[in-house]
Amino acid sequence: MENTPLFWLAFTIFVVALLLLDLLVFNRQAHEIRLREALGWSAFWVVLSLCFNGLVYRTMGHHAGLQWLTGYLVEKALSVDNLFVFLLIFTYFKVPPQYQHRVLFWGVMGALLLRAIFILVGGALLARFHFLIYPLGAFLVFTGIRMGLSKGDPEIDPENNPVVRFLSRHLPITRQLEAGKFFVRKDGLHFATPLFVVLVMVETTDVMFAVDSIPAILAITRDTFIVFTSNVFALLGLRAMYFALASMMRLFHHLHYGLSLILVFIGAKILLENMVPIPMPVALGVVGTLLVLSVVASLLWPKREA
Repeated sequence: MENTPLFWLAFTIFVVALLLLDLLVFNRQAHEIRLREALGWSAFWVVLSLCFNGLVYRTMGHHAGLQWLTGYLVEKALSVDNLFVFLLIFTYFKVPPQYQHRVLFWGVMGALLLRAIFILVGGALLARFHFLIYPLGAFLVFTGIRMGLSKGDPEIDPENNPVVRFLSRHLPITRQLEAGKFFVRKDGLHFATPLFVVLVMVETTDVMFAVDSIPAILAITRDTFIVFTSNVFALLGLRAMYFALASMMRLFHHLHYGLSLILVFIGAKILLENMVPIPMPVALGVVGTLLVLSVVASLLWPKREA
């Protein structure tokens, strides 16, 4: 597997083809994604990701394969926080289940583009100014501690969101969802719909989460190929995972503790790499163990309802 322009073109075509197949064939008609369908799609994306990981392992070596898998697990785990916020956004704006897939589809498309920019800029900076890796490590430790001290319940405030306020001031917005459309034309004028506002909220939310997740994976490896492709596969399965977990997200209320420890661990790994280098198999084992323990703790000690 060569990191060449031809490969990047083929990979981009492959990803776009998968997304279009999902939108235009399997989800052509707006419908509510049931648990069984969501679990099936989740399994498909995970298997596809592991197959690609196997390809990386065979063509780029054992170390690169472990880096890819570690980055994928970290991105997948951190994306769970996105799912909580997406649920709150959809609930706040009263988006019917049959329209949620459409919003998440275009949200993922925008997230892929924005994260590609973040990764290219971040990778270029770290390649040119290596000392930046240490502030990056300190930032991850700080973020992990802050996450661990929080209650784990994300909050949204759409009315005070600067992007939403900007849209409200500069765009005419309808009061109804208009059959799942983002824009409509009425009396010769173009109007945005509340669904477009929801899409903007989803995109801005992903940008905020990318501020944590992109540094985390750049701390694992600075190989742009591994960073970007593992991000892509983690994002591709995000929609299916949302619908699979939407009805049981509250089961994993201790997960944020595991995520906070993962961020602290990765940050400490960076800061101590010259004194105590941690092999990639050990790092992968620590990440996996923390995720499993936080899920098990959530199941053993369920959250008490108010």
